[in-house]
Amino acid sequence: MSSKCYQIVTNNPKVKEEFQEAIYIKGDFEDVLTKTRDLVHKGAELVTHPLGASIRMLYSPYRSIIIKEKQDTINDFYIQTIENSIVTYQKHAATRREDSDNKHDYENVDYQLLLSSLKECESLFYDNHTLSGGAIQ
Repeated sequence: MSSKCYQIVTNNPKVKEEFQEAIYIKGDFEDVLTKTRDLVHKGAELVTHPLGASIRMLYSPYRSIIIKEKQDTINDFYIQTIENSIVTYQKHAATRREDSDNKHDYENVDYQLLLSSLKECESLFYDNHTLSGGAIQ
């Protein structure tokens, strides 16, 4: 995966250490979503979903999201996805606090999920597949 086409938005210190070109957010999960939303409104596309693979990951203090850098057009699908993700996150955060007692475990889980996503993206893009509107073509 070319580092010029893709970007990682993260608040995970382990990801920052490994991927020095990542956009590092000194903040919480919601701050990562907010920064990603701002980039999507400027034309970036989501490569990974803004929320975790399970509801348990909504309580993680860390989140890493892969985006495709600014495109010529703004895609409404990605705007709706990130906006809905922020609303979903806020609903869950209102009833339950982040699990900072296990932050080192969450840091590692987020990092491993990111590595897996990057590996999958590389295989998709190097096999001449493209992502359009969230669907693989």
